[in-house]
Amino acid sequence: MPIPRLPLILAAASAAIVAACSVPSMPEAPDGAKFYAANCVACHGMPGRGDGPLAAGLDPAPADLTLLARENGGTFPRARALSYIYGDPEQGHLARVMPQFGGAMANDTVPIEVDGVLTPTPRVLAGLLAYLESIQR
Repeated sequence: MPIPRLPLILAAASAAIVAACSVPSMPEAPDGAKFYAANCVACHGMPGRGDGPLAAGLDPAPADLTLLARENGGTFPRARALSYIYGDPEQGHLARVMPQFGGAMANDTVPIEVDGVLTPTPRVLAGLLAYLESIQR
């Protein structure tokens, strides 16, 4: 006797629908640390204090990324950091030393809370924000 295929097809379709509706996994600080190591260390240094091997030749000098919260009244400035990293529209690439990391990353986004609003953010930059928040002193 043949096995009915309809229940198997329905079960597979149901699983696909549930998977499509699930909340995407959120990147965490270790994910952001990988992006940081590949893209930020040359200028900001491994500890994030603005002392990377290329820092001496840059004007303005790279920011000390471990002091962002301290310089913002003890709260990590998520919106300001994200806009600067992603590419602040008020400062085009010719007006700044740091590259903008938006562009092609916009295809894979996750919702992160920015100033009380869930904001679609490139996954890799959400991980970077988590990492930067973790190194505050």
